[in-house]
Amino acid sequence: MNLTLKVWRQKNADVKGAFVTYKAERISPDMSFLEMLDVVNESLILKGDEPIHFDHDCREGICGMCSLYINGHPHGPKNAITTCQLHMRTFHDGETIVIEPWRAAAFPVIKDLAVDRSSFDRIQQAGGFVSVNTGVTIDANAIPIPKVIADEAFNSATCIGCGACVAACKNASAMLFVSAKVSQLAMLPQGQPERWSRVQAMVAQMDAEGFGNCTNTGACEAECPKEIKMTNISLMNNDYFSAKLFREEHVHEHASGE
Repeated sequence: MNLTLKVWRQKNADVKGAFVTYKAERISPDMSFLEMLDVVNESLILKGDEPIHFDHDCREGICGMCSLYINGHPHGPKNAITTCQLHMRTFHDGETIVIEPWRAAAFPVIKDLAVDRSSFDRIQQAGGFVSVNTGVTIDANAIPIPKVIADEAFNSATCIGCGACVAACKNASAMLFVSAKVSQLAMLPQGQPERWSRVQAMVAQMDAEGFGNCTNTGACEAECPKEIKMTNISLMNNDYFSAKLFREEHVHEHASGE
């Protein structure tokens, strides 16, 4: 396969970027998208040019690092896969492929296609944990949890924090990511001690990072490589408002001496 690549090149977040056109020649249809970029980078290095910078790690659809915006879609045109799972047989010989980084103020460009997603880490650190001692594996598994709830919690926990939801959203909202991290703990007994403080802390950090608001267009769910459901957003909103009401009632009772 011979392809034309229009790749976004940008030195850093403070410098204006632009698309640069490259030729990807003699590409095997069985290559992954990242392997194709490896081949292009090898040719650039041999010519003395600077290679294209992009994030990658496991290349097994687990880590979420391979975050590329390909032909108008996060992770490319296929559903429920990451960029490293996208194979070149998805494209046609002679096709032009446009490759961009995530576009969000909260994800500043590090270089070229690599962006800084440490804002997700700070949201997680704000409350995405449990302090209760769950004991050893046998003890933890002995806690009775209905299967339907356990399954939903597991489904939410499959979020890999890649940021595709933010990239797909016209508002650059992180609600799907945050709600998945909140819901996976809110559904389980181990997550109850910090349930109300967790949701308030994580939402507050999300807002502080500069992510946009959710307007329920559904692009996040449609583009999520792990198919995280928007029902998590409803669950998080319910917990958030419940936490606010609980806090207001507690303040009122304390003020009135009840």
